Order: sequence, then structure tokens, then C-alpha cells
Amino acid sequence: MRQRWSVIALVSVISFLSGGWLLQQGTGGPNVYQQARLFDDVLGHVSAYYVDSLGETDLYQKATTGMLEELKDPYSVLLTGDDYKALTEQTSGNYAGLGIQIDVRDGWITVVAPLPETPAERAGVQTGDQIIEVDGKSTEGWKNDEAVKSLRGESGSKVTITVRRSGIPDPIKFTLTRAQIHIRSVPPGTMFDAGVGYISLNPVSETSAAELKQEIIALKGKGMKSLVLDLRLNPGGLLDQGVEVADLFLDTKQEIVATRGRARGSTKQFYDDQKQTWPDLPIVVLVNDGTASAAEIIAGALQDHDRAVVIGTPTFGKGLVQTLFPLGEGVALKLTTARWYTPSGRTIQRVAHDEMDQAEQAAAEATSDTTPRENDPAATDSAIRSRPVYHTDAGRVVRGGGGIVPDIVVRADTLTEGEREFAKELGTDLPLYRDVLTNLALEYKTKHAVSSERFTVTPEMRQQVYEGLTAKGVKMKADVFAGGGRLVDDQLGYEIARYVFGRPAEFRRRAADQRDMQTALQLLRRAQSPKDLLGLAMATHNAPSRN
Repeated sequence: MRQRWSVIALVSVISFLSGGWLLQQGTGGPNVYQQARLFDDVLGHVSAYYVDSLGETDLYQKATTGMLEELKDPYSVLLTGDDYKALTEQTSGNYAGLGIQIDVRDGWITVVAPLPETPAERAGVQTGDQIIEVDGKSTEGWKNDEAVKSLRGESGSKVTITVRRSGIPDPIKFTLTRAQIHIRSVPPGTMFDAGVGYISLNPVSETSAAELKQEIIALKGKGMKSLVLDLRLNPGGLLDQGVEVADLFLDTKQEIVATRGRARGSTKQFYDDQKQTWPDLPIVVLVNDGTASAAEIIAGALQDHDRAVVIGTPTFGKGLVQTLFPLGEGVALKLTTARWYTPSGRTIQRVAHDEMDQAEQAAAEATSDTTPRENDPAATDSAIRSRPVYHTDAGRVVRGGGGIVPDIVVRADTLTEGEREFAKELGTDLPLYRDVLTNLALEYKTKHAVSSERFTVTPEMRQQVYEGLTAKGVKMKADVFAGGGRLVDDQLGYEIARYVFGRPAEFRRRAADQRDMQTALQLLRRAQSPKDLLGLAMATHNAPSRN
């Protein structure tokens, strides 16, 4: 009997092993265990025999990077060091430094503007100051990133900067104490005539909803009757803050966005959880093809619920949700975990229309670049008309197919042949051209040559630009320069307004030249209510798009 059971047991074991072998062969490939063994073997052989010495730590790092790259998803990355720090700063808006907006002009670090209530502003650093030394080290020839690293540091630490100020013969030294700086995603708003208020939001960071609410209250106190909410060039940011911003303008239980993913908890719907504060406020949302991600959530939710009129060009179309998984000190995995959809069911993720469009999109996403695309094939009138149809709460037609298609498409002015030739001729001399504009602006500031932000750029002022280019060794024919006259006038005007009267004056001057902004102002001046605004938009929507 004992022998009989032994034979049965032996046959069972052989059957189990052979069956397992047959099952494994039937799958058409190695199992997970074999793959793990294979990886370990390859790692060991590379570590031991590769021609160049590579440590196992380095090999594991390369393997991790390679695995993420094979996902073919530019948004799924392992963040370490400066990359992790940069993401933290972008989403929180916080860093330790002096609070200075800077740019490189004429080979020197130049102050564009000190931020309000920062060490730089309190010390008296001014727009146009050239930072010529940091802690006794010359900054000549520095790039932006080098300057940023030197000016930032531990909160409470000290740094001495030496500035050269136009009209002051001797350099000025400032010894400043670095502090925690918060970059507002919502700068102070602007009031236009007829009670039209303007607020920009960029990016969507940790405090965006609170800052936006605060700024709306401030403008309401100044008599605001309608609002332009500018999301142009907003690359997005935090999903929860996108939801909270939309929440400010919608009513309880209205859906804001839905996410759909494979993992548990990644498929969910987000709803408004409180009644809106300003239900009678007409709103226009400005977008362009630099508007992406969480900014698209805001625009899509307000459009689908007929709460705002969207004006501009079709948005970027980044409808992928990334989740951040902390993996240790200063290390995190940013992984795509879901796609998001507007309340009407539109996918925000852009769909390529042809091979060229796909290549451009891949290039943009590979660098996480959401700057506007030139001649976007998906934004033409015919491409828009071919997109799938969805409907808002009120039954208005909106288009799907990726990104947010505005209710009123308004495209920027295209360059003339003369302007294109001028830009082409500048080529690599563009930084010198910018230097000339800034130097002239600072000269006008020193001489008090303009008294109103509405000044006119005269032919004599334009000629000074040409002479400045010539002095810097830029060779350009007079007729080519003349072909770019309108561009030169506009850009010199913006530069002078910035350095003489400040950023708000520069913005007002730019706004006067922007077709989408002027369309928004014209509608809001006429609209008495949100419903009235929608009616005006529908009448305008039936007209040809504005090129």
C-alpha cells in the first residue's frame, strides 16, 4: 500500500512539473521569473565584462531610465536633483532668494522687475538695474540659469549684489538677506473701461484658487462688472487646483472634470461642492495653443456649463493625469495614471490628424513644450469643422477631438512678407536687437523723454534702433529694416513702456494690439449678464473666424 501511494505521488509530481513546463511553453514567451533572472544575468555580465567600468548603481539608474523611456510617454519620468526641485518650486510657487525677475541684456544680468514685498524691492532694486557683480564676482557674460543659482540660496543667508543704474555714475551695492519668496500665479489685475476687469492665471499652482478669489474681490471693489480670465500660455499644473478654480464659477453638484484610468481609484468624477459667489459676472476666458493641462480643465468646464465664453485658438490638448509618487529624499516618480474628460464627455488629449501633426506633437511633448505651434494644422477652420460634435448644458455646439476649441476663434495677425524678411535677416543677431531695444528704453527713462504710456513711436525713434544695430555690427539693408517697421515700432513701444512706466503699462500697450483681447473687451462692454454674453457670442460664432 505504501509503495502504491509512493508511485502515485511520484506520477503526480512529474505530471505537475511537466504540465507546468507545457503550460509555460504554451504562453509563447518567458514568464516574469525568467525575465527577472535574465535581467539579473545581463546586469551581472555588463558589470563584470563591459569594456568600460560601470558601477551597479549606475546600471540600475540606466535601467530605470530606459524602462520609463520605453513607455513612449514624455510625462512619465523619474525626478531627481534639480528636476525634482524645479517641479516643487513650480507647483508651490515658493523658493528662497531675493525676488527679482531678470533677463540677459547686452551681456549683463538686467532687472526686469523686483517682485512686490521681497528683499529686492525693500532694498530699492529697480527695473533696468544691471547686476554687474554677485558677491564680488563679475556677472558679465552670465546666462540666466547661472544668475538664478547665484542669487538663490538658503533662506536667511546673505548675498551682496552690485548694480549699475542708468543716470548714476557710481555702482550701487546692496547686501540682501535671502527669504522665502512666493511667486503668485495670479498677479494684480487690471481695470479697463466699462467696468471690464482683467486677471491672468499662470500656472495652476498650490494657491491659485485662493489668489484668484482674492483678486476678483479686489477688482469688484474697484467697480468690476465683467471679467477677462486669461489662460493663454498657461501650461497647467495641479489637478486639484484646476478643480478649485472652476469651482469658483460653477454651482453645487455641477461636474468639473472626469478622470479615467486603469489603476484603482484613478477613475473618478470631480464635482463643484459650493455655490458660486458671482453668478451674475459675465466671463470671457482667453486661450491659445499654449494653454494646456489643468488650464484646459478650467476652460472646458466653464464652456460646457455655459458659464463663460472662450475666445482664442484651440488649446494644446494635454489630457493626461500625472501622479507623483515620492520614492525617497529628493526623488519622485511622475507617472501618467489617467486621462481626463470635460463634463460634456470631450477628451482633452490631442489627437494627431496626420503624420506631420503627429511628429510636431511628439516633439513638443518630448520636451514638455506647450509654447504655441505655428501654422497648427488642427486649428484651421476646415479641421475644426471636421471634429466630433458635443453639446453644452444649454445645447450649444462645442467641438471635441482634443484640446478646447474656443467659442470664437480669433487668430493673431500674421507677419507680412517684409516682416518675415526682417525677422529672417536678424537671425542669430536677435539678442543684439533685444539689447538695442532695452538700451534705448533705459535711455528714455533716464532722460524722461516720454511722459505718457500712450506715447507714439516716431520714425526718429525707429531710426535709433537701426543705428543701434549698425553700431553693434549687425549688417542689414535699410529697405529690409523698413519692411519690419511695424514690428520694430510695437516692440520698442513695449520695451519703453516696461522700463519707464512698469509692467502694467507694458501689458496695457500689448493688449491694445491683441485681437483676441480686443474681441473680449468688445463683447464684455456690451454684455449685461452671462446670458447676454452667450447670446452675443453665438451671433459672433456664426461669422467667419478672424485671421
